[in-house]
Amino acid sequence: MSDEEPVDTTGAILSGAAKLLRNSSFEDLAYPDLADAAGVSERTVYRRFPTRTHLLESLARWIQESHFAVSRFDTIDDYRVAVHTRFREFDGSPAYAFICARASAVSPTGAVNEPQAFTRAIVDLVERSAPSLNSRDASRTAATLQYFGSEMFWARMRTGFDMDADEIFEAAIRGSSRATAALTAPRVPARAGV
Repeated sequence: MSDEEPVDTTGAILSGAAKLLRNSSFEDLAYPDLADAAGVSERTVYRRFPTRTHLLESLARWIQESHFAVSRFDTIDDYRVAVHTRFREFDGSPAYAFICARASAVSPTGAVNEPQAFTRAIVDLVERSAPSLNSRDASRTAATLQYFGSEMFWARMRTGFDMDADEIFEAAIRGSSRATAALTAPRVPARAGV
């Protein structure tokens, strides 16, 4: 038996890509350079990521998990704090945030089927906060909250309006106010016998 731990080849490739992104854009990432940065063969990179879309999708997920981890939120106020924190983190690592935004705009390859932690947390929040919402309205509410807290929304506000994290957060709160109202509205108990 070998005393060596198995190498996480996929992790090494994604980590290498993240390092290369410090000095270049995603468009400039070449598979030979990626192989050198990861210490693997170019063939190995192609086996793991047959297309640049596969690479983009996996890299975005890796960045989200390693750099933009989502803290649990149980209330709308917790959600707002989490979004504000995310936007500040995006401002701190804009190259990474733009990769995540770009990945959210491409058609999924099917390589990753599980929703992101942020999306799961929002769905859980909606289910806990408004269990009486019908499934269509719950889905719409979750989608609205997800969009206004997303890398895509941050990127659009950052590039289109040159806003910083605090300004983007204020825009997100205004934009999502109708959706959050559905979660904070007082519940009217159903009348018996109706």
